[in-house]
Amino acid sequence: MNTQILTVSSKGQISLPVSIRKLLSIDTGDKLVAYASGDVIMLKTLKIPSAEEFESSLDEAQKWAASVGYEESDIDDIIKSSRRNKRI
Repeated sequence: MNTQILTVSSKGQISLPVSIRKLLSIDTGDKLVAYASGDVIMLKTLKIPSAEEFESSLDEAQKWAASVGYEESDIDDIIKSSRRNKRI
């Protein structure tokens, strides 16, 4: 695990050390997602898939849905059920 101590600037900014950026292949303009829980902050890289990667993932999801018997008409019910479960 690569551990570094960071300093927060007067504007609330931090800089990621070069060693961490290289380790995670983080380049200028890349996006990160910040999660906070208690006194813990976690950063995760957010990689936008290429059109080809997105299409491949979509094809895989459609094959899986067909393999378990889902049809396009089931989508609304699945979304409603998922939203209900998240409110609990």
